[in-house]
Amino acid sequence: MRVEAEYLLETPMPPEKVALMMAGEQSSGTFVRVAGETDDLRARAAAEVLEVTPLETQDAPTLHSAYLERKNIAGPYYRAKVRIAYPVANIGRNLATLAATVSGNLYDIGEITGLKLMSLSIPQDYRARYKMPLQGVVGTRAATGVQGRPIFGTILKPNVGMRPDEIAALVARLCAAGVDFIKDDEVCANPDHAPIAERVPAVMQAIRDHAEKTGQKVMMAFNITDETDAMRRHADLVAAEGGTCVMASLNWCGLSGMESLRSTTDLAIHGHRNGFGAMSRHPSIGMAFDAWHQLYRLAGVDHMHVHGIGGKFVDTQAEVTAAARRCLQPLSPDGEASDVVMPAFSSGQWAGTLPVTVKAAGSNDFMFMAGGGILAHPDGPDAGVASMKQAYAAVMAGQALDVSPPPELKSALSFFGAV
Repeated sequence: MRVEAEYLLETPMPPEKVALMMAGEQSSGTFVRVAGETDDLRARAAAEVLEVTPLETQDAPTLHSAYLERKNIAGPYYRAKVRIAYPVANIGRNLATLAATVSGNLYDIGEITGLKLMSLSIPQDYRARYKMPLQGVVGTRAATGVQGRPIFGTILKPNVGMRPDEIAALVARLCAAGVDFIKDDEVCANPDHAPIAERVPAVMQAIRDHAEKTGQKVMMAFNITDETDAMRRHADLVAAEGGTCVMASLNWCGLSGMESLRSTTDLAIHGHRNGFGAMSRHPSIGMAFDAWHQLYRLAGVDHMHVHGIGGKFVDTQAEVTAAARRCLQPLSPDGEASDVVMPAFSSGQWAGTLPVTVKAAGSNDFMFMAGGGILAHPDGPDAGVASMKQAYAAVMAGQALDVSPPPELKSALSFFGAV
């Protein structure tokens, strides 16, 4: 049984030769053959290069290499798609080591001037060694009581600065407005002015009060990003107060931190991807969303940020669409139907960006989160929530948003801009 990884490689050396170096470096070998590295051991543990597909060449390197400079090796620089298979026996059930195997030192090999991990192929038998989403789409819908449509949510704004009572008052207002989901901002975790030990009870009281009046229990994703033991304590507090969701900044908590959190809580884990652009934005360096999100899905998250279309971030419509649809597919081609996570669209979203988002998701199983799109609506947050639901009704009716829109949607179109 093997995990396959696909890379985009750039090198001035023959790509086939460098691909063999990559396979050796990340399995049984090093730059020279060593004592004890028998043929039998290599047969058991060596990675295998499955494919090297030549692409274009270029005159200048993407990255500088002191190694190539010392060797006086220059261009042209060859680009290729490379697939390598790594024996699962080398890795075991060890997510951090899986990540170290498929990436790790590969980025530092002297002969390489560009490398991007594009995707992983994970056999179902190996995927089964890790946690499945405990809540995912089905559990999130059950917790929010929302069926048959997207989950409409918002992000607490201002990002930071409010005290617990002020945050609770805003949450109460958003609950009354009819929102399904609320989340902390990624930079508001345990600030001095709103410590989580005070914020969680205050906010959950507002959510419980609303639920007692209406029967609707809004899902609140409390940002518990912290060191591992603290995250566990914070999650326990949320659960004790009747909460249903916690949020963590995946890149800064790390794979092991997220696995540890998953192992100690049944709450939905809302995975925030802030910082991902540092490893993904360059087309020839780092890690693509497909590979990155597979690793964090193995860690057990239930919701995954995919950014938004027509919003404030750099992603193209095609990139956001691919990310959202990948979240709604099992990790393995023959995987279980329940092995999906709910894509969470955010970043500059409002009622006007909903139609293209529905098309991108190819499903109504997604979260559509608007911070300013709700809280900055000219007629208030209540109208902001209403405008999103009105936009979705228009989409389902096959009608353009600007054709006889209801008042709240009309105000949104006027304020945020024409579709």
